[in-house]
Parts: sequence; C-alpha cells; structure tokens
Amino acid sequence: MTYLLAVDQGTTSTRAIVFNAEATAVASATREHEQHYPQPGWVEHDAGLLWRNTRDCVREAMAKAGLEAKEIAGLGITNQRETVVVWDRATGEPIHPAIVWQDRRTTDFCKQHHSDARDAWLQQKTGLLLDPYFSATKVAWILDNVEGARARAEAGELAFGTIDSWLIYKLSGGRVHATDATNASRTLLFNIRLQRWDDELLEFFNVPRAMLPEVHDCAHAFAQTDSALFGGAITVAGVAGDQQAATVGQACFEPGMIKSTYGTGCFMVLNLGEKFVHSNNRLLTTTAYRLDGKVTYGLEGSIFIAGAAVQWLRDAAHLIKHAAETEDIARSIPDTKGVYMVPAFTGLGAPYWDPEARGAVLGLTRDTGLAHIVRAALESVCYQTRDLIGAMREDAYAPSELRVDGGMVVNDWVVQFLADVLGLPVVRPQNIETTALGAAFLAGLQTGVYADLDAIGAHWRIDRKTGPGMPREEADRLYEGWRRAVARVRSEPA
Repeated sequence: MTYLLAVDQGTTSTRAIVFNAEATAVASATREHEQHYPQPGWVEHDAGLLWRNTRDCVREAMAKAGLEAKEIAGLGITNQRETVVVWDRATGEPIHPAIVWQDRRTTDFCKQHHSDARDAWLQQKTGLLLDPYFSATKVAWILDNVEGARARAEAGELAFGTIDSWLIYKLSGGRVHATDATNASRTLLFNIRLQRWDDELLEFFNVPRAMLPEVHDCAHAFAQTDSALFGGAITVAGVAGDQQAATVGQACFEPGMIKSTYGTGCFMVLNLGEKFVHSNNRLLTTTAYRLDGKVTYGLEGSIFIAGAAVQWLRDAAHLIKHAAETEDIARSIPDTKGVYMVPAFTGLGAPYWDPEARGAVLGLTRDTGLAHIVRAALESVCYQTRDLIGAMREDAYAPSELRVDGGMVVNDWVVQFLADVLGLPVVRPQNIETTALGAAFLAGLQTGVYADLDAIGAHWRIDRKTGPGMPREEADRLYEGWRRAVARVRSEPA
C-alpha cells in the first residue's frame, strides 16, 4: 500500500491523481464543471455535480492506474476554499447551490458592519478581514434566504461545510461531518489562535454551532470511504485547503519560505512558523498547516483573478481560442505600449480589499491590438504578485526566491516577466500540480508512507530557476504604471 490518491476539487474543475511513494503521478482524471452567475457578482456551483465529478474522477484514475482500493494507502483532499455548502442531514441533499468564494452577494452586509475596530477584532481572532470572500456571510445568507433554513439549522437538521467537508460527508456515506484546521481557518468563524470555533464570532454572524463540522489536523484519519464507491474502503487521511496544500506540496516548511499558486486566482503563502503575525498591510494570517496538534501559521495574499483573466480572453472577449496561445502572443511584441489590464472582475483582493472595484483595460490608443491586450492580461498577474511581495516584505520577511506552481507557470514568458517585475529568482518545480501533491503528502504522513516533513521535502524537485533580466529602473517604471491603473478602478480613493 504505497500508492496515494489525491482529490483536487477546484473552482473550474475536479481532478483525481494517483501518486506513487516517490511522489510521481501515475494516473489522473479530470472533469470540468459549469460556473453559474444568477446575478451580477454572484457565483454558484452545483454541489451535487461537484460530488459526482469527484466520485467519477477517483474511479477513472484508479482504473487507469490499474489499482484496487486495498492498494491505496490513503486519500487526500484539497479544495477551493471558502465556498459554502449547506445540506440536509437526513437526506444528504444541499438546500441551495454552493456559494463560491468569488461571490460578492454579501457586500452590503460587510459594508454596513465594517469599522476599523471590527476589522481589528476579527484579525485578532481569525487573521482575516470582513469581506464577502470568506464563508461566514455566505452561510448566513443561505439561512436568511432559504425558507425555514435558520430554524432547521438551529434544530441541528442542517449541516454546513466547505467543499472538503461536503466531500468527506459524501465519501463516508453520510457518516462523518468533519473538516481540517486550514479550511476552518477561512470561514471567519474559527479562532486560529485557540484553534476552535468561536462563540463570539458565531453570534456576530448568526451561524448556529449545531451546523458546524468537527475540526482535525491536516494529517488525520478523517473517515473510511463507503466500500460500495470504489470496491473497498479507502482512508481519507489528509485534508487541506488548496493554497495550504500547495504550501505543503512546495515543501515550504521553514519560516520565510514562500510560494505562489497561479490558478483561477493567485494565492501567495509565506511560512511564519509558530508566530502569529498581525499584518499592517491588509494581508491575511492563516493556518498554513496543523500537524500533531502543532500550528504553523502563514501570511497570505489573495488575488482573485489570475488564470481567470486568460479564461476571460478566451470565453468572453474571444481574443484567443486556447490559453496556450498567450505565450507566443506575448512574445510577438516588445511591450504593451502603455496598455494595462486591471482584472477586477470580482473586486480587488489583497492588499486593496475593494469588493466594488471593477475591471478595466486602460491606455488604449488607435494602434492598440489584440496582442497588447493579451500581454497586458498576463502582466497584470505579475504586477499583482509584486503588490503582495511588497506587503509581505513590510509585514514579516523579505523572500530570497519565490516558488511558483499552477497552470499559468507552464508559460515560460510569464515566469520570466514575473522574475523581472519582482527582481527575484522564480523557481518552478518539476511537478506544478503541487496542490494535489500536497494533499497526497498529508495522506502519506498519516498512513506512514512518509515519516516526517523532511521525507516529504526530499521529494521536491526543481525544474527551472529563472532570474530577473530586466533593469530595475524599467521594472519600477512599469510597476508605477500599474499602480496608477489600479487607482483608476478603485471604488474609493486609496
């Protein structure tokens, strides 16, 4: 039993990957799912479809690998964080579509209750800010807008979970309602200093305690899968939210090590060790991972739109047919001629936290062409990364390099421009699917495939290290143009 199975339930797709003990992927399966936008700023998923895709991906990956359940040491889950599912404990059916982390429907609540004092109170307990991004206001919205839901929740008839918790429930045949410390730490309901659900937070957000899952370490025997699902029971042995799983997959185990994942959004996590750091730059302090009851904190910057900007170029603007085209297009011109894209399609994340900002393409002239807009979209991800690096440098550590992963970093042009803008070496590992790999590592820790974090770190392998090649004066000039562009789209002056 040296094989590990990872489920990576993301914002746009679900995948299952089988890894061997050497951390090499031997089989995988993927299913995409539809994004639902019932109103401007609202984003929903069909939670039932997410579950069925997960089940089917696991079955397909196992079949491709030629493995039976008894040959798999453990299953790890990593997931889109903050996305909320509320379901009926008796039927196992959701009472409302899943509300996705990108959803902004609770913006008015956050504006009404915002104050510097409240932000400080929330930060001290949760490391987070009052923003529609996090789970608490989404849960409350469902309870207030589905008839009878609040009374049923208070009576213990309804369960709340982030996607990991929903999948554990379904995988276990409805027997287990649990989550891990990293996903709990993204809800605004969990005190990350005390590592428990917080009664004052539950009261403020009006979320009944009876709905909540039990919280465990990231490496833990969460549940046994229903034997009817995969021809035998498999232990769900590791769970972490996607960015925390990527931190593990990138082997960022020492304070000061930093990774950035480029998927639908871009999320940077800096290892803080055992120290809770209060950010002065509106970054988030979060649980990076919890093992054997010991918490390692992380400082996180969240960019809502990264790869989603490329999806917009393809699916909405129809400027490209395939994401892979963007590298050649970016190389085809020397610069954007002053064109900037600020992809604030769902507001701006760290360090701005402006949910009402909206996207724009600025600096257009008569000779602006498709290539300038495409390149500006790619550059915007790099500029946003510099926003985060600057804030982290002020709050905690000045990183010596940045480890990157996710779909966007297969683009060598993006990696080079990122190094140029940051003035830092950018390191890409051989396996850029570090989110799934991190979930597999956690399951392997629990089941004895890996003895400790050092054993995991020994499996991290570098593919390419890219140093900056642009003069700093030029990088600074381009970045100042970005700052001016951001100022133009802010809902209120910075």
